[in-house]
Amino acid sequence: MKTYTLAIIGFGNVGQGLTKIISDKKQLLIEKFGINLSIVAVCDLYKGSLSNPNGLDPEVLLSDLEKHGDLKSTPAPITGWNATETIDKSGADILVELAFTDLQTGEPAVSHIKQALNNGMHVSMTNKGPVALHFPELRKIALSNNVQIGIEGTVMSGTPSINLGNEMLLAAGITKIQGILNGTTNYILGEMSSGTGYEDALKQAQELGYAEADPTGDVEGYDAAAKVVILGNLLMDLSLTLDDIDREGISHITNNDISNATSLNKHWKLIGTVEKHNDGFLASVKPEMISSEHPLASIKGATNAITYSTELLGDITLIGPGAGRLETGYAVIEDILSIHKNSR
Repeated sequence: MKTYTLAIIGFGNVGQGLTKIISDKKQLLIEKFGINLSIVAVCDLYKGSLSNPNGLDPEVLLSDLEKHGDLKSTPAPITGWNATETIDKSGADILVELAFTDLQTGEPAVSHIKQALNNGMHVSMTNKGPVALHFPELRKIALSNNVQIGIEGTVMSGTPSINLGNEMLLAAGITKIQGILNGTTNYILGEMSSGTGYEDALKQAQELGYAEADPTGDVEGYDAAAKVVILGNLLMDLSLTLDDIDREGISHITNNDISNATSLNKHWKLIGTVEKHNDGFLASVKPEMISSEHPLASIKGATNAITYSTELLGDITLIGPGAGRLETGYAVIEDILSIHKNSR
């Protein structure tokens, strides 16, 4: 059995979801995969920072957080480290980087990741910023230090879209990737098709936790554009930046537009597309009217879906959650299983 020690930076929903999975699935991971996961450090700007080289009890972490709203009174031999100290001093095998996403700079996550890789730590992240902005550089640092980077959670949460594309479909010749990559906008457009106005649908999405207080990243297509960059660069060997994406959001879509689509037996969806040609590429995020027969037309609510067009297998569509506490936490488990497999 192999034990992997984890240092978690950021203990919001995803960090808590991961901790719950580690608690609930400990025996399954040992019995089926031969791995034991031990959280040796947690560092969160607001909830507190603590470390124990012998492991922190995941159940205690979650119960203390529920009781007190933070981890500042949770007993541990070491407390008060900042992120840099946590990476340098925790001795963890894997850094789990769950800090907030910044699509302008990728910071502070990029600095955390570089530090961890140069320290000989593997990294798992659900943070889109570093991958969309700096992945070639990060991959180079990882290779030079003989460690691995897991990024499954950056696209479609724990639904294994990257693993499917990279591990299973790459040899089939991926020619085009098209998907509903943002659950918030899919939920809003679905509500509008039932007669709800845009502003009311957005408010509902915010109340349900699908949309942030400032929903710009979702409704104007920035979130989906980052995912198109990740998919195009990783699976098609492109060198896309966010500026290369022809991006358009959904805030101008009206109920009249929705009615017109319905009369044509079509549906409005915010579609992310990347397609490689002999003379270049097409990369976009924009609202599109798609026919009812299209594999993405039936995707409801905050669900995500991706269609890989391949030379050998035709179209393969994967449908699953694109967000969620446990769902995104599980993406880290997928990364760790991949790190374990490739380390052997």
